[in-house]
Amino acid sequence: MPKMKTHSGAKKRFSLTGSGKVKRFHAFTSHMMRNKSKKVKLKLVHSTTVDPADEARIKRMLAKG
Repeated sequence: MPKMKTHSGAKKRFSLTGSGKVKRFHAFTSHMMRNKSKKVKLKLVHSTTVDPADEARIKRMLAKG
C-alpha cells in the first residue's frame, strides 16, 4: 500500500504542538475589521487548539496517526 499523502489545504492551516494537539488560527480576520471591537480583534489574533471532536480527522489529513 502506498504512503498517505498530506492534504495540501490542511498543512497550510494546522500544525501539531509538542504534546500532539492540533493548533489552528482564528477565522474572521481578513476583512471588515472596522466593524469589530478592539476586544474581538485582540482575541482573534492568538492561536488556539482544535476541538477534540475534529482532532482525529485533521490528524488523518496531516497523515500523522
